[in-house]
Amino acid sequence: MSSLEFGAYPPRLSDADRERALEVLREGAAQGRVSQDTFMQRTDAILHAQWQSELHAVLHDLPTRRPRGRWLAEGIARVLAFPGALRKAWQSERLPELLLPMPASYPYSIGRAPGSMLRLNHYTVSRTHAQLRNTGDGWKLRDLGSSNGTWVNGSRVTGSVRVRPGDVVRFGQIGFKLVVAEPPPRAL
Repeated sequence: MSSLEFGAYPPRLSDADRERALEVLREGAAQGRVSQDTFMQRTDAILHAQWQSELHAVLHDLPTRRPRGRWLAEGIARVLAFPGALRKAWQSERLPELLLPMPASYPYSIGRAPGSMLRLNHYTVSRTHAQLRNTGDGWKLRDLGSSNGTWVNGSRVTGSVRVRPGDVVRFGQIGFKLVVAEPPPRAL
């Protein structure tokens, strides 16, 4: 006996069906087609529905598709954002390289202060901005409470974070791409 023969019931609703129905209801409320009381009653009905016909009864007066204007606006927003994304990708490839330090007992200091190992003379860099240290199992970058922040791959550093060659770091508005020193060629 196949499911199309006598006695077959339609499938029960899945969570995805309910979620789509709630999205249609939220859109209707956002467009002002549904009052708050009606929204609450219909939400309850959707959550308790077991069959597709029950969902249809709740949503029969609401449009089930997004308005075309919204798709157009989203498409235009993506097109307008493209040059910025392209510029960001171009600039990240053209960043100066910062050589990761060799293993040592002292941290590599970064900032505007005269004693910094990497002295960055820019108004967005704090006097004692950050420290870079080789811990033996990798490198750690630590922000020293800078006012404009230390960033690794677009995420702000709070405390210390592990960094690797190829990571993009930024101190205030000054950015670098981390690289590791190539060992000198061995003589034959």
